[in-house]
Amino acid sequence: MRLVVVSAGLSVPSSTRLLADRLAAAVDRHTPVDLRVVEVRDLAVEIAHHLTNGFPGRKLAAALDAVTAADGLIVVTPVFSASYSGLFKSFFDVLEKDALTGKPVLIAATGGSARHSLVLEHALRPLFAHLRAVVVPTGVYAASEDWGAQGLPERIERAAGELSALMTGLSAAKPTEPAEPAKDALEVVPFAEHLAALSRR
Repeated sequence: MRLVVVSAGLSVPSSTRLLADRLAAAVDRHTPVDLRVVEVRDLAVEIAHHLTNGFPGRKLAAALDAVTAADGLIVVTPVFSASYSGLFKSFFDVLEKDALTGKPVLIAATGGSARHSLVLEHALRPLFAHLRAVVVPTGVYAASEDWGAQGLPERIERAAGELSALMTGLSAAKPTEPAEPAKDALEVVPFAEHLAALSRR
């Protein structure tokens, strides 16, 4: 299974990348994956060029191809002005419009305060719904005080399990027994056959 992580952290080291790595490791514990990490920070210049001239550079093209071919995505952004970062949005702006259709996506974000946690619901989830991705029910937000505290590891595991299930198709893998026909079911005869039978009488 091919898992791609898109991390839009700007600093080194980055809490955004740290959260991305923990999410990816949790998914790998559920389902072994072939992991590729896309650091959007390293693609900033090529993204700007692509937005102005319509042609991706070599590194950006490889990153876009990896996202398009992935079986699942983890996307993580820092919070800026109560929303995703502009660089994060720009990366998905240059992606082919149908590239994420039906693709399982785990959304996550980091911020300095817990009061920005709704960014998952009012910004990230609508964005990926617009891109026709399948967003897992549990999003993960990590404020500064969440690191090392109770709650974050559990949210990471729950979200990772949901993404893993979507990637492997476990949610649709339950076999269903064919229903037996009712003993007293009426026989349905097509009208043309019924008419032909009447004409032969």
